[in-house]
Amino acid sequence: MKHHSVESPFVWVPDTQYNSQTSVPSTHDKAGQPLSGQRLAVKDLFHIAGLQTTAGNPDWAASHDIAKETASAVSLLCNDGATLVGKTITDELAYSLNGQNIHYGTPVNPVTPDRLPGGSSSGSATAVSAGLADIGLGTDTGGSIRVPASYNGLFGLRPTHGLVDTDGLVALAPGFDTVGIMTRDLNTLATSMQSLLATKPQIALNSPALRPLNAAIQRAEHGAQINAWLKTCSIEPQAAEDAELESLALSEAFRVLQGNEIWQQHGEWITRHAPVFASDIADRFNACAQITAQDVTEAKSVQQRVKQWAEHTITSNAIVVLPTTPGCAPLLSTPAPALGEYRKQLLNLTAIAGLAGLPQLHLPLFSLNGAPCGLSFIGPVNSDLALIALAQTLLEK
Repeated sequence: MKHHSVESPFVWVPDTQYNSQTSVPSTHDKAGQPLSGQRLAVKDLFHIAGLQTTAGNPDWAASHDIAKETASAVSLLCNDGATLVGKTITDELAYSLNGQNIHYGTPVNPVTPDRLPGGSSSGSATAVSAGLADIGLGTDTGGSIRVPASYNGLFGLRPTHGLVDTDGLVALAPGFDTVGIMTRDLNTLATSMQSLLATKPQIALNSPALRPLNAAIQRAEHGAQINAWLKTCSIEPQAAEDAELESLALSEAFRVLQGNEIWQQHGEWITRHAPVFASDIADRFNACAQITAQDVTEAKSVQQRVKQWAEHTITSNAIVVLPTTPGCAPLLSTPAPALGEYRKQLLNLTAIAGLAGLPQLHLPLFSLNGAPCGLSFIGPVNSDLALIALAQTLLEK
């Protein structure tokens, strides 16, 4: 099956009857609200009352009812003044980091059209990058905010696990699913996340040290750029102790734990309906069905070690700095086996915050051969807004 590129990242845009048919607030009387004038693109995993949620797969859409309620994350942003401009393409059931969809098409990466847009929040990312929206609402389970943000030159936050409500959302792996935001600037990201976290606990950072993961930085294509930025930073970096982290099979542990939850979530539906998936996604679902209890036990042991490492490395006084991705987005022409190997390298980076349940902020600071890439901050639990504020301070200087 061939992946075809599509110019529009939207699978639905509002018509004139939209506001009377759904429970999302209308565009009237938004002046003076925090997100007034901001256009919102929503990943098609979020339910909006009166609309079909496709979750990136026609068989899913055909076997599920039209949504009766709107996800609270969508309502919170709209209630604070954002205007919904459409629902966007997602990878099938959000189970990919590439941004390709054999059914609805692959959104074009506006910065580098010959490269992957990054998934599974590809539609929301490309809509923001192309200037069709200002706020891209998506989800991040294995990296689906951080990766497309990196590939499209956007700021993106995967929040503390469990902090933003996931009601009205097609789950992938609830133990790792998070609701996140992508924007072109930090101010919009800050205001958007303030809307989502208005009633949630947050902590301050206490003049934190920056602790780079040097081994991961050295392996990254843009490692030299990360190190150069750290040298010019107003906070002197202090290398993190990463030997234990380097010894752990992070991507494999994440694959197993996520896959086990995915099969619990979707195995029965897949078995009953035999949906058509892209071959790589079908292979991953098939692998989920083969995960054993022993596999899960071993992976949980790795997760526990990651959490223990994070507890003494990442605090209100110290945050970790790492490459968000191994480099810039792979070319659309990259062969499937190479993409599979790249996925493992990518998950070794994204799995850290995922396994530990910590917030991770992507900063689009660099480019390679004209393609964007960047670095991330990982902070302690509930430091989401403080991470953004720290980045604003550092990038102003």
